[in-house]
Amino acid sequence: MIRISLDLMGGDFGPQVVIPGAAKALERHPDISFVFFGLKEQCDPVLATFPKVREKSVFHDCELAVRMDEKPSQALRRGRYISTMWRSIEAVKTGDADVAVSAGNTGALMAMAKFCLRTMANIERPAIAAIWPTLRGESIVLDVGATIGADSQQLMDFALMGGAMARALFELERPTIGLLNVGVEEMKGQEEVKEAGRLLREANIDSLEYSGFVEGDDIGKGTVDVVVTEGFSGNIALKAAEGTAKQIAAYLRAAMSRTLLARIGYLFAKSAFDMLREKMDPSKVNGGVFLGLNGIVIKSHGGANADGIAAAIEVGYDMAKNGLNQKIENDLKKYHAKRLPPMGPEAA
Repeated sequence: MIRISLDLMGGDFGPQVVIPGAAKALERHPDISFVFFGLKEQCDPVLATFPKVREKSVFHDCELAVRMDEKPSQALRRGRYISTMWRSIEAVKTGDADVAVSAGNTGALMAMAKFCLRTMANIERPAIAAIWPTLRGESIVLDVGATIGADSQQLMDFALMGGAMARALFELERPTIGLLNVGVEEMKGQEEVKEAGRLLREANIDSLEYSGFVEGDDIGKGTVDVVVTEGFSGNIALKAAEGTAKQIAAYLRAAMSRTLLARIGYLFAKSAFDMLREKMDPSKVNGGVFLGLNGIVIKSHGGANADGIAAAIEVGYDMAKNGLNQKIENDLKKYHAKRLPPMGPEAA
């Protein structure tokens, strides 16, 4: 049984979307149980319409919900110990849940997760990893917003964590890793990125395969399984991709309704357009994973519908079921053991 701790008040729609999303996830994964944190008056009427979910859950009434527009420091001061967000994370710390999922304020969620769970040994900063649809299937991109700016060692840590996530999510034995850069040539890019490339080449890690530098268009191509970058460029790439998907969808809608002939053509090609819509639907790959913490936390898109919430829950389910954090800890231990100087008579 995988226990999911769920912040019912997170996101733009709160329990009206989060609880139906939990119901969809439960249909596909009967071995899920839920630990719910919410405001009783708002959650009880919705829970009453989903008896199967209520049977597989424990509900905890909380004092307040973190607002979507709150600054992280304000949310931490106001909501520590008593908010739905904090308590959903705390359930992972106390062992009452295997993973926490929230569609709430990203900055507040990261601040609370870091404060409550702390970072793993040898990890200076956590990262947010996104699952990215590609021409080959799906890839992982990190960091997409947790760490603005990163030195070479932090990029190296991101590569190790992203590789472990790819093994847990995609069941790959040795995922390929690429560093996002302005060109594939070794002399191009910032010094931190070039140094990270050197570290990855020389580390010769048996759990991942370093493929060198990749460019922005390689993300959508699926050139590598894991794309590593720092949070500033990663977040811009994520928002640009989301905006491009919406732009293309708007173009298609306008083109298909422009003339009678276009509308008739749409009817003949409807199955192809439905497939395209499915591929471009961000809810199908919803769920950013906070990596580098002593516990698994999943961030759902704030505007996600029930399908999107279900997708985020299922990402958390996969991460917990496949031992994400254990894989990360094992890779970090192996890497840092190689970096230690020899001990004993040889060192002298």
